[in-house]
Amino acid sequence: VKVDDLALQRRLGATSHAPRWAIAFKFPPEERTTKLRDIMVSIGRTGRATPFAVLEPVFVGGSTVGLATLHNEDQVALKNVRPGDTVVVRKAGDVIPEVVGPVLTERPKRSRPWHFPAACPSCGQPLIRLPGESDTFCTNLECPAQRVQRIVHFASRGAMDIEGLGEKRVVQLVEAGLLADPADVYFLDRHKLIALERMAAVSADNLLGAIEESKDRPLSRLLVALGIRHLGPTGARALARALPSLDAIVDAAPEALAAVEGIGTVIADSVAEFLALPRNGVVVDKLRKAGLTLREPAPAASPSSAAGGGGGRSGGPAQTLAGKSVVVTGTLPGFTREEAEEAILARGGKSPGSVSAKTFAVVVGTEPGTAKLSKAEELGIPVVDGSRFGELLETGEVPGGPS
Repeated sequence: VKVDDLALQRRLGATSHAPRWAIAFKFPPEERTTKLRDIMVSIGRTGRATPFAVLEPVFVGGSTVGLATLHNEDQVALKNVRPGDTVVVRKAGDVIPEVVGPVLTERPKRSRPWHFPAACPSCGQPLIRLPGESDTFCTNLECPAQRVQRIVHFASRGAMDIEGLGEKRVVQLVEAGLLADPADVYFLDRHKLIALERMAAVSADNLLGAIEESKDRPLSRLLVALGIRHLGPTGARALARALPSLDAIVDAAPEALAAVEGIGTVIADSVAEFLALPRNGVVVDKLRKAGLTLREPAPAASPSSAAGGGGGRSGGPAQTLAGKSVVVTGTLPGFTREEAEEAILARGGKSPGSVSAKTFAVVVGTEPGTAKLSKAEELGIPVVDGSRFGELLETGEVPGGPS
């Protein structure tokens, strides 16, 4: 339920948690009980060790749940769950499986508290948790689980989008010795692929075709695919538009990277440190040899955009947001987050990840970030309801605001 008046919305503003002009009514999430069979640990591409619950499958919130993340060591202790417990399960936000806690009256008498393993379940190297940190890491860069997850991330939809290269296939290729790093994807041999179990000639050709197609992905997608810490899609696009070739980014000093709008010192230092590592330099060199585009295409502009006119069908959308910074928070109707940001960029605008005095407008969808709303209120930045995002794109003006 929301106030159907943009002027009143702006006057009401927002608290640090939510807009004052809207409230969501939700049914309490459905909860079910099931057995916690085990607590295991998975290793991600950055080496983070994440405990997860292995459950007796239970139907809850519209689907069957068999696994649920437990986040970190502290959360396991806080929830006080142990293997063998009967636990309450629900879907957080009606989406993410969550273990709420144990049913203590049904706890087995001989149960023992679960302890985080001292060694990585994949490579056997010690797991490390630094003082003051909540996460635990495997620091072995050659850890097989990390290697698999780095390649899976590289091929994922938001990165190089290589169809047919999911986790099971990556595991098979790594175990066969055909993949050691993400760049090896571009040097797979057809005959070696066909020799693998469950890999017929048609499957091999389809995979190689998808790999070849991915060579034309823009530089920003490649930057995301490399898995540089702190660098997400928005930052990658900002970096690739300011320094539109991989060589330019590799050669740039941290100060030059930090000077790019939307980057800052944390991301800049992370990018510079990543590219300075010899093993990552090897990957970049192999990507060059593989024939990837390694450049960011110039944003499409209509023939009349320079004069402020509408865009033609062949010229792309009119540059209605040229030079304007539009921040998106929450889920917008009809758009994924990436699609919304691309729509802003295609019209000449910028889509940073945070609100500043330079922000033209903040577009608010469902479940928005409280920090962005609070900052917009503090700075007096216009807030646009997500349902009117299309009007903002079309006119370049805040719907209902002064023209």
